[in-house]
Amino acid sequence: MFFVTVNGGGGGGGGGGGGGGGGGGGGVVVVVVVVVVVVVVVVVVVVVVIVVVVVVVVVVVVVVVEVVVVVVVEVVEVVVVVVVVVVEVVVVVVVVVVVVVVVVVVVVVVVVEVVVVVVVKVVVVVAVVVEVVIVVVVVVVVVVVVVVVGSSSSTSSSSTSSSSRSSSSSSSSSSSSSSSSSSSSGSSSSSSSGSSSRSSSSSSSSGVVVVVVVVVVVVVVVVVVVVVAVVVVAVAVAEAVAALQDQYLRMIKWEKVT
Repeated sequence: MFFVTVNGGGGGGGGGGGGGGGGGGGGVVVVVVVVVVVVVVVVVVVVVVIVVVVVVVVVVVVVVVEVVVVVVVEVVEVVVVVVVVVVEVVVVVVVVVVVVVVVVVVVVVVVVEVVVVVVVKVVVVVAVVVEVVIVVVVVVVVVVVVVVVGSSSSTSSSSTSSSSRSSSSSSSSSSSSSSSSSSSSGSSSSSSSGSSSRSSSSSSSSGVVVVVVVVVVVVVVVVVVVVVAVVVVAVAVAEAVAALQDQYLRMIKWEKVT
């Protein structure tokens, strides 16, 4: 309107030419309006484009930041989970190794104690058996010696009695040749034969008594030794069984603890 008013004043002053000028002024106004509109539209378009670009950039930045944050969070979570799992596995392995070592040590200690107890008991039993064998051998030797001595004494007594009988028979035969001398010699020979027979019977009876006493003593000694050996072996076996039970209970307690 501003341009129209200015151009209209100029046209009125000129007359007919002014009319032509007025028509030209109207064309300029239209061009100016169009240019202004175009400029405004261009400015608006540029502003809109800038706003759109800014919005797009902001959206892209936000999306990128969100993606980066999500990726970082996921990576951190994965790393943390892996570290926790590795630590748990290491702890479990260490605990298992410690438990295995403790169990192995306990088993070795138990086995060593049991072996020591068994070896000691075996040594005791072997010593008792050796003592019994020695006593039995000594008893057998004593019995053999006593039997040999008794048989030799009985043999000597029998030979003595036979010699006395032969001497009495010879004295009686010599008494038939001379009567006075035979009576005296016969009495002496009979007295000597009687004394020799009494001595032989007493020696044989004393030998039997000695043999019986020795046999009784030997039997008593053997019985005592056997009883002592049985008691010692029973005590050794009972102690070994008690030790084994104790070690078994210890192993059960260790297994419950671990």
